[in-house]
Amino acid sequence: MTRAGDTAAEELGRVQGGPAPGRRHRVVITGLGAVTPLGPSVTELWQGMLEDHCGVHTLIDEEFADQPVRIAATAPDPAPLLPRSRARRMNRAAQFAVLAAREAWRDAGLDPEGTLASGLLAHRVGVSMGTIIGGTPVMVASDRKLREKGPRGVSPLTNPMTVPSQAASQISLDLHITGEARTVTSACASGTEAIGQAVDRIRHGHLDVVVAGGAEAVITPVVMASFAAMRALSTRNDDPAAASRPFDRNRDGFVCGEGAGVVVLESEEHARARGARIYCEAAGWGLSADAHHIAAPDATGAGVALALRRALHDAGTDASAVAHVNAHATATVEGDRAEALALCEVLDGQTAYGAVPITANKGHVGHMQGAAGGVEAIVTALTLHHGVIPPTLGCEEPEEGLGLDVVTGAARALPEAADIALSNSFGFGGHNAVLALRRTG
Repeated sequence: MTRAGDTAAEELGRVQGGPAPGRRHRVVITGLGAVTPLGPSVTELWQGMLEDHCGVHTLIDEEFADQPVRIAATAPDPAPLLPRSRARRMNRAAQFAVLAAREAWRDAGLDPEGTLASGLLAHRVGVSMGTIIGGTPVMVASDRKLREKGPRGVSPLTNPMTVPSQAASQISLDLHITGEARTVTSACASGTEAIGQAVDRIRHGHLDVVVAGGAEAVITPVVMASFAAMRALSTRNDDPAAASRPFDRNRDGFVCGEGAGVVVLESEEHARARGARIYCEAAGWGLSADAHHIAAPDATGAGVALALRRALHDAGTDASAVAHVNAHATATVEGDRAEALALCEVLDGQTAYGAVPITANKGHVGHMQGAAGGVEAIVTALTLHHGVIPPTLGCEEPEEGLGLDVVTGAARALPEAADIALSNSFGFGGHNAVLALRRTG
C-alpha cells in the first residue's frame, strides 16, 4: 500500500529496491572486459593497440582452402577457458560474451560469484548484448549432421544454441542477473546500440547496473563466402597483416573478426556509494537509419551525421566539446568516405580543440561485427581514462580529400582539457549508432 504523500512510482521504487523512474541519473562505466584477436583480456587489447599488434592471419583449416578470401582475425578459443559442461551448451559467441562479462564484472570490483555475492539486488541488474547472427554456425553444422546422419544426428541443444539471445541469457545465468536480459540485433551497430539501450535503462531509474556490449563469432565458410560474393572483404590473402586499411587510399574491404567487448554501466550514485573506480561517463547516444540500400551506406553520410548530432544532443552538449572520435571505418571504400563526410559536416570548424583526432581499430582486430561496438567503446573509454589515443594500424597513406586528422604511426596524447569522445558504429541496412562518452575527474 502506498504511504500518505508518496506517489505510486516512489512506492514501486521501494518495492523494487532502487530509485523510482522519473529522475534522470548520470551513467558511468566502471568495468571493462574483452576477448579479441589480440588476446583474452582488455590489457592485451589496449597494449596491442598502442604497440601496433595485428590479429589478422591466414586461415589454415582445410574448410577454407577453396575460399576466395582466406584471411580473418580470429580470437583465442574460448571453450578451454570455461568449464566443459558449460561450454558445450553455448555457441562460440556466447562463450566469448561470458568470458568478457566475467572480466568486466571483476574489473568493476564485483564478486565473480555474481550479484548476490557482490551485495547487489539481482533484480536491479540487467544485461544488454548486441549480436548479428548469433549461433548461425551451430545451425549450419546441425544441418550438415542432419544430411549425413538423419534426425538422430541433430543435438537437442541446436535451437537453444542458435538463438541470438544466447549471449545475454548465458551472462544472466553466469552472474545471476534477474533484472532483464536484452538482445539487440542491428547489424554491425548492434554492440553500440545495446550499450545505448543500457544507458537509458539506468538513466531513467529502471536498473542500477547493466552488463552491456556485443559478441560475435561468424568466421565460417558460408559467411566468408557470402561476404566475398558481396565484394565486401579485402582480398589480400598474401599479406594478411596489411589487409585491413581504414581510411587508407588503397583499402579494398574489411577483414572478418570475432570476439566480445563488454562494459559494466552503473548510475553514478550507485558507483560512488560502493567506492567503484570510474573510467568515464556514458553521457549520451544517438541512432538513425539511412533508408538507402540493403547493404551500401548512403554516400552523402546524412544518416551518420544525424546519429552524431543526436548523440551530442543526448549528452547535453554540441560539437564544440568533441576532442576525439573512434571511427567505425571498416576499410570499405564507400563506408569510410560516407563516415568522413559526416564527421566533417558535424565537426569541421565547430570544436574547441581544432582538428579532431580520429582513430580506427579494425586494422588491429578486423571487423568484429556485432562485437565491434562493445570493443570500440572500451578503447574509447580507455582513451579518455589514460589520455592516450591509439594509432590507426593499416592507414599508411590516408586518402586525400577525406579531411580527417587520422592518428597514424604512433599513439598521440589527448588534449588535457578534453571533454567528449565519440564511438561510431554503422551496419548493413543503414543502422547508425553513436556513443558519446565524457571524461570524468
